Amino acid sequence: MNLQWYPGHMTKARRAMEDNLKLVDVIIEIRDARIPYSSANPDLKTLGQGKKRLIVLNKADLADPSVTADWEQAFLQKGYRPVSADSRLKKEAESVRKQLDVWAAEKSERDAKRGIRNRPVRVMVVGIPNVGKSTLINSLAGRASTKTGDKPGVTKGLQWIRLSRSVELMDTPGILWPKFDEETVGLHLALMGAISEEVIPAEELACYGIGFLEKAYSGALYSRYSLDPADPPSFLEKLAVKQGILKKGASPDTETAARRLLNDWQSGRLGRISLEKPEEFEA
Repeated sequence: MNLQWYPGHMTKARRAMEDNLKLVDVIIEIRDARIPYSSANPDLKTLGQGKKRLIVLNKADLADPSVTADWEQAFLQKGYRPVSADSRLKKEAESVRKQLDVWAAEKSERDAKRGIRNRPVRVMVVGIPNVGKSTLINSLAGRASTKTGDKPGVTKGLQWIRLSRSVELMDTPGILWPKFDEETVGLHLALMGAISEEVIPAEELACYGIGFLEKAYSGALYSRYSLDPADPPSFLEKLAVKQGILKKGASPDTETAARRLLNDWQSGRLGRISLEKPEEFEA
């Protein structure tokens, strides 16, 4: 199975990330709380060294709360600052602001000892598609914030938003995600809707997801659709028949049933489900 996401653009994307990261003090990385490992950018392990890191576990209202708590502890042990957020990213933006103010004060104190004054903390926000990056940026920026324009000694063309006297946010990092080498990562991203459905056929993806749910959340799966796991035939066929999703001739339309299942999962109608646990995937 070929799951390359942005073939042909990896070198350029990585170079852009490396150049932009040189300009910032803090990285805010937004991950999907349901797949904290698969929604991470592996390049940050090396390119982000030496930077303060705040990890926002977004869509935590759709994830298993006990698993999310375990991820928070795992990130703390790594030296990162985790923040769990619901999919609307409203009140959590204030928590992010407060943490940025703390780091800004620490930087100001360090700078003062070196005779440097009025130098703000610079922040970059990164995240995979559909994880809430734009929502967080808008929440942090607000209407009162202003773009500061190109700055002397800074790469031409980059725009900065002044969140306060002590914090500036890079407006448009323009960073694509690198390719992923693990098939599981691609499948998990696709299950959560972060990759176009054209990459993996809906039935193939749904069958993978059903296999996971039957092991980890079988109650949520079968109770949602009032199905009996002991009844034949396959789950998608049972679902199609149960919900009247039929083709001409009354045969089960398993492709449409698969899409409905995936949509129910991504929207939270199956309940709060996490695909990845920190004891199985690296934080």
